[in-house]
Amino acid sequence: MNRRTTDTGMPGAASTAPAATDATLRLRALDKAHVWHPFTQMRDWLAADPLVIAAAEGNRLIDSDGVSYLDGISSLWTNVHGHRHPRLDAAIRAQLDKVAHTTLLGLGSQPSIELAARLAAIAPRGLTRVFYSDSGSTAVEVALKIAFQFHRQAPAHLGGDARRTRFLSLRNAYHGDTVGAVALGGMALFHSIYAPLLFDTVKAESPYCYRCPFGRQAGACERECITHMETLFARHGHELCAAVVEPLVQGAAGMLLQPPGWLRRVRELCDEHGVLLVADEVAVGFGKTGTLFACEQEGVTPDFLCLAKGISGGYLPLAATLTTERVHDGFLARHEELRTFFHGHTYTGNPLACAAAIASLEVFEEERTMKRLQPKIARLAARLDTLRDLPHVGDIRQRGVMTGIEMVQNRATKEGYDLTLRMGHRVTLEARRRGVIIRPLGDVMVLMPPLSITDDEIDLLVDATGEAIRAVTERGATGGLDMPNGFDGLPPAPRVA
Repeated sequence: MNRRTTDTGMPGAASTAPAATDATLRLRALDKAHVWHPFTQMRDWLAADPLVIAAAEGNRLIDSDGVSYLDGISSLWTNVHGHRHPRLDAAIRAQLDKVAHTTLLGLGSQPSIELAARLAAIAPRGLTRVFYSDSGSTAVEVALKIAFQFHRQAPAHLGGDARRTRFLSLRNAYHGDTVGAVALGGMALFHSIYAPLLFDTVKAESPYCYRCPFGRQAGACERECITHMETLFARHGHELCAAVVEPLVQGAAGMLLQPPGWLRRVRELCDEHGVLLVADEVAVGFGKTGTLFACEQEGVTPDFLCLAKGISGGYLPLAATLTTERVHDGFLARHEELRTFFHGHTYTGNPLACAAAIASLEVFEEERTMKRLQPKIARLAARLDTLRDLPHVGDIRQRGVMTGIEMVQNRATKEGYDLTLRMGHRVTLEARRRGVIIRPLGDVMVLMPPLSITDDEIDLLVDATGEAIRAVTERGATGGLDMPNGFDGLPPAPRVA
């Protein structure tokens, strides 16, 4: 394994990529010939030399040429304890010696049973029922369908009300890419083309202190984001089936932070108006905000808790939707009454994934992960402060290890960059030249390392990101992106023997 060497030998300095090996060239050709990548303009991809990851160790990813990179986004917000953690590796191998997969349709399985009990024990009090699925999107879909069906069929003494058919969600929300989750979303960039497929929701303004939708300045407001929610509940509470929020941080919206008390007030409003609360903790759960679950920080128990990403330690696809006995009881009836929740997935509760999840929870305890995380969060905050005065950094938002650095063309006016400049992508490429993998959300640079990140790695992550931002915003660096000609003259996808 070779760590990427730099021009100066110091963190944050750009390096020159080594010549690709024949094996890497072959993989790139096969990739361009056959793989359609998510959230990727493939025309651009086919014109580039993509990085191919072949291995990993700890908090580092290793490419097909043996070059090591810090995993600054925990492999899309999933990895918790580092790659190839011996406890998780051993748990999966041990389960593989028993059975790789059995269905939960009509059968139980030991790992799924054990994991459900453990999740119920650590989740906010009262969440005792676990419905498994495969991804964050499906975890949210499950909550939507259960909430809707509950109100259609549950007796009045349980709170069922068939008149409640609508959902409340936030502008800028992202809850996944299946149709129901997209309907909840508020990101036009991702979702506008699908508008004819979607059901209508009540949209609330997102708390976004840097660009306050109510025209206020951070620290000098009247908490309009809370009174706004009160107004919406007063107007629509009678027809709402559920309110769906990402607690504390709206991740894909650009790491937007909710002010203290906002989540608690939303819980109170739901209780006052008989509305179910869905907490989408797919991104924020399992330690990313500084507590095991984000809801803990405001003493909130939702009616549904959606989990994925870090649930298996970042090893295998797994998701879970937790809910209460009251909601579960709304589905209990004679067979012929057809109150069953007719929903499921082929790999629901996969034993390998559940074994990894159990091992991950054990590592949380054995390694005192949450206690050891707190000084890392403080160090990250201190290091991020060194970037606040950069001329093109408008705002830095951090909760736990979740970080968004919003770049602007003009700090005084908060004017953003033209989309054609691809500033976020260029910073990503420049960071990669400095040995760090990060990703942009538009012009917001996202950092979300594994909880196992070390102090030295925190320093590298911030130094490399800061220098990449400087290189792009102050010196016009492109990270190797062919900006002047736009990608005209793109060659056809190569044929591979």
